[in-house]
Amino acid sequence: MLKVCIFVLIMNLNDLPYIIYIEETPNPISLKFVANKLILVSGASAEYNSVSETKDAPIAKELFQFPFIKSVFISANFITLLRTESIEWQDVRDELRVFITNYLNSSKPVITKLPVKEIPKDSGFKDKVIVNTNHSAPKNEIENKIIEVLEQYIRPAVEQDGGQITFKELREKTVIVQMRGSCSGCPSSTITLKAGIEALLKRLLPDDVNEVVSEAV
Repeated sequence: MLKVCIFVLIMNLNDLPYIIYIEETPNPISLKFVANKLILVSGASAEYNSVSETKDAPIAKELFQFPFIKSVFISANFITLLRTESIEWQDVRDELRVFITNYLNSSKPVITKLPVKEIPKDSGFKDKVIVNTNHSAPKNEIENKIIEVLEQYIRPAVEQDGGQITFKELREKTVIVQMRGSCSGCPSSTITLKAGIEALLKRLLPDDVNEVVSEAV
């Protein structure tokens, strides 16, 4: 009986129309459009910085038709948009909310092919496959632990602000990360990087991490 109720609940949620509400982010040129249900499968994400990258992302391609959109980041139940300096959000936010709502409710495809990155299955690590997180595959156990910390402690908080942080590499105890979505170019991201992420990694991995720096995607 319980299984039937859960199944019916899931079906009812799937039948609900998309409702979009807007959240501001710490980055003044980004805005987060949050849906009442999943847009992508949980854990999946994709970022597009030009219309030329949107071959497999119809919704991103259409969003770039707005001339002031400079970046589209899609993850789970939200879309983060970055704008140019030529316009203010108050002039276009409602138009964008209506557009995204209508698009999602039209049953058009959001993304036809997600960017997938896999850790080689013979790597020997406990978590052998990381899908759609955009982390670089770890070369050793230390890098694997860094990714685990980012996934467990950092990613949920960053996603609340409409962004994403991914691991790139470890260079002589310096962790190189990449910031996406609202975190890209955000004035407060440096504070978050040093006071939050760097401090946490140095505390959890004191013998392996001295610094955390961000590089462009």
